[in-house]
Amino acid sequence: MQFTEAQRATLRALADTFIPAMDPPAGATDTGYWARRGSEGIDLDKMAEAISAQPAGAQQEFGQLLRLLDSPALGLTWFGPLKPFGRLDAGQREKLLQSWAGSNLPQLRKGFQALRKLCAFLYYGGSQPDTAHFVWEAIGYDGPQVPAETVAPEPAARPLHTLQPTHDTTYDCDVLVIGSGAGGGVVAGELAAAGHQVLVLEKGPYFHGADFSQREVDMLGQLYDARGTLSTQDGGVALLAGSCLGGGTTVNWAGAFRTPDYVLQEWAREHQVPHFTSMEFKQSLDAVSRTLGVNIDYGRHNGQNQALLDGSRQLGQEVKLIPRNERHPADCDDAHFAGLGYSCFGDRHGVKQGTLNTYLQTAFEHGARLLCDTHVERVTVAQGRATGAEATYIGPDGRPLRITVRAKRVVVAGGAIQTPALLLRSGLRHPHLGQHLHLHPTVVVSGIYPQRMNSWHGPMMSVVNDGFTMLDGTNFGAKIETPPAHPGLMSMVMPWLSGRQHKELMHEAAHIGSFIVLTRDRDGGRVSVDKHGQALIDYAISDFDRHNMLRGVRAAAEIQVAAGARTVLLPHGSLPLLHAENGRLRNPEVLDGLPQLSWKANQFGLYSAHQMSTCRMGGDRATHPASPAGELYEVQQLFVADGSAFPACSGVNPMLTIMALAHYTAQQLKATNL
Repeated sequence: MQFTEAQRATLRALADTFIPAMDPPAGATDTGYWARRGSEGIDLDKMAEAISAQPAGAQQEFGQLLRLLDSPALGLTWFGPLKPFGRLDAGQREKLLQSWAGSNLPQLRKGFQALRKLCAFLYYGGSQPDTAHFVWEAIGYDGPQVPAETVAPEPAARPLHTLQPTHDTTYDCDVLVIGSGAGGGVVAGELAAAGHQVLVLEKGPYFHGADFSQREVDMLGQLYDARGTLSTQDGGVALLAGSCLGGGTTVNWAGAFRTPDYVLQEWAREHQVPHFTSMEFKQSLDAVSRTLGVNIDYGRHNGQNQALLDGSRQLGQEVKLIPRNERHPADCDDAHFAGLGYSCFGDRHGVKQGTLNTYLQTAFEHGARLLCDTHVERVTVAQGRATGAEATYIGPDGRPLRITVRAKRVVVAGGAIQTPALLLRSGLRHPHLGQHLHLHPTVVVSGIYPQRMNSWHGPMMSVVNDGFTMLDGTNFGAKIETPPAHPGLMSMVMPWLSGRQHKELMHEAAHIGSFIVLTRDRDGGRVSVDKHGQALIDYAISDFDRHNMLRGVRAAAEIQVAAGARTVLLPHGSLPLLHAENGRLRNPEVLDGLPQLSWKANQFGLYSAHQMSTCRMGGDRATHPASPAGELYEVQQLFVADGSAFPACSGVNPMLTIMALAHYTAQQLKATNL
């Protein structure tokens, strides 16, 4: 999408409304922060790139939104003057946006949130480097922990050498692996080491070392699906999904949780998949844990993890250290500690042991071929058997090339959004394909502390409170953890009531510590495809799951207070605030009133970094697209090996479970003849 000059003028006016220039508070020394307007720090070309990564329908909607903003009919949406946005004064513009934020019309709430998130993220995330440094200094953010003169390595210096076709090409292989993350990377490494000819196709790019600039806007735009703007069709849930070599293991938060026994037992019993409780699956969990070097050998927590630890213990609640797949030197200095906080934008120092540094390296050393920047249109099928795939490779010059793959087996591991989309494009029609989408719907509960928290430093998540995971005698509930806390991401999560309120809140960024309430959702959504074959995501949190989520919100808020937060921000667009003094809550009635608020899409911030179960495996072929071996019931020699194969959601950060399932599936593939 390219914006017209009129659209650019409207977007600049919007940016200046979301992030206005204003008089500084009395005694402020960083007057430039308050005087700077949003339009001075937003690269509209990057906004256009983000919109262009959306499905065609979403792009059309955004175009319609811009046309509405440039029309006198805009006044009808808020009972204001019949003028386009650009002709309203500053006060009217803010009132219009406030009206949209609380509107009963879902389309207006969706439009408000889309514009707000784009403007805030691009401004605080650093889309304009000069302005970014100016803003970051004012809010206390250190920014990327890399020398400015560092240059990315030449492709020849990278440890993995990827294919670089220059014309339409056909490849032959024993096993085609589509996707290179927690599932695909493991399958590729295991099968290549066993002597199979493996070809890996990855939609995203190959980044290594200094390629990872640690800049939020650039890295989300290059390493995440849909340039970091993946969301449900109604805009109610923002999704983060890795789309690069190594997939989610390259950009995730390094939590390496083992699947809870009660979840494995539930999967085995309710979905007729007995291997989840077998010794063989436990051995797969052990094997991937060893390869990733999973450990709890770290001695420091960042501000918000320390708050979760201290507050939970103050309330007599058990907390645990999170096993992580990062190397932690015994003499972890401040620079190393700070750098760990940036690995959600790719780990430039090789500390995080994702598939990029482990299984893909093994695959490459055993002859596997890797082709990045390649979008697979469809898996080819003949006489009921998978025979390969058709794809498009985009080379460095931007020219598309046709790629044809002939394979004896195909393993799809594109993640729980793109795997069902690919299978649907390929003609599979199982009634449960794309259904049962689980997201671990997540909300953020933030505290403002008297002391600096610097929550962007150190391991993003190192402490977990599991005390609310099995509520009311069920296997469902919520975990309390911590998220990445960089200013672009933070600015999207922090509720916006007015330009001044949000700007004042962001000025406190160094004092904010955030917890996430990660809900194990019982009830799911679905993935379908549009007429162009692009993935469409539908999901609405159910009453049952929202009840559990709000139980977790209450718990997280009480922990923030016990840890010493003076103000707690609750995850609703109306911004309910808790006030505390000396570890005691002064207005508990606000917590009591949360269930009575309206929790419709875009009335609160809902997020997901985990997508699961859209091609679930099970013993009943009528209700499960994949068999317990991971093979699709509809097509022979076509397998799934990612989170889409989970019978239901894992209840914990799923990386290790995906890797163990892929490892187990790979052992079964080794044992059968091609």
